[in-house]
Amino acid sequence: MKGTMKTAVMTELKHCEIQQRPIPEPKDDEVLVKVENVGVCGSDLHYYESGRIGNFIVEYPFVLGHEAGGTVVEVGRNVKKIKVGDRVALEPGKTCGKCEFCKTGRYNLCPDVVFFATPPVDGVFQEYVAHEADLCFKIPDNMSTEEAALIEPLAVGMHAANQAEAHLGQTAVVTGSGCIGLMSLLSLKARGVSKVIVVDVIEKRLAQAKKLGADYVINGKEENTIQRIMELTDGKGFDVGIETAGNQLTASQLIQSAKKGATIVFVGYSASGEMTLPIGTALDKELIMKTVFRYRNIYPMAIDAVASGKIDVKGVVTDYFKLDDIQEALTACVEDKANIVKGVIKIGD
Repeated sequence: MKGTMKTAVMTELKHCEIQQRPIPEPKDDEVLVKVENVGVCGSDLHYYESGRIGNFIVEYPFVLGHEAGGTVVEVGRNVKKIKVGDRVALEPGKTCGKCEFCKTGRYNLCPDVVFFATPPVDGVFQEYVAHEADLCFKIPDNMSTEEAALIEPLAVGMHAANQAEAHLGQTAVVTGSGCIGLMSLLSLKARGVSKVIVVDVIEKRLAQAKKLGADYVINGKEENTIQRIMELTDGKGFDVGIETAGNQLTASQLIQSAKKGATIVFVGYSASGEMTLPIGTALDKELIMKTVFRYRNIYPMAIDAVASGKIDVKGVVTDYFKLDDIQEALTACVEDKANIVKGVIKIGD
């Protein structure tokens, strides 16, 4: 397909503008996707606001966005399983396929991953993208491309719940009720966890968690979080903890309120990348502590969960924006975190 497309380009810190760029041409093993919906991720906001996450530093110009859903409009000559007109969810990370991690199915740990909107790789706040066909997952007729875009953050939540081996009869605590916290809540519920408690300090996010199925919510500013968790678990503590806030205080609270032998999964990144935690307490309780880096082998499972009605990802979204309004959208998501839980950029008609 020849021509140009609208592309949201970050030209400096906290500044994003619409530019015209050539529509990419798909390689033999790629498809060209007309992007229709892109979720605004916390990492996008970090790059927009700070220009870096850890060792990943933005070099301008740069394109944000990695949570995409759209429709295939062109296929490469070697592509057999996807055709023009198929609607797809795009898994944003292309790995080498040859390293020990790829060969053992842990491809999210591949050291040579090329991931949308992770410097220096451009993202998908644009009208079209060429992407490897094997990373474009068809969605069924009863799913929208908005839901397809939300498969990416859902995959993170599902991977966290899988890491915890969460199951029926357990009580879980999720700290942080942003998008990933809410996706973790939905994933825990889908796995049959009997009681889920969500902790945050923003009332709208807690209300959203309650709406999506949280059995109890705790406002950490107004209540003693550890005391309240112990009350809700009859003094036993929880079985599964998922830490999405990236906060030393909430991470410590999880360790202190966990049942002996419990599992805690760390998902959120702290601002500094470091935390001081009560490891002595963790040792005394023989806690199982795990971490999450993105996800692996999740997309088909996540798509099935949404298509079957087990998980309502659209319930996480609070705000919609147009691509033409990208500057206002990103600024609003940064400055109004008390009200905007999850934003989605609508691209095209």
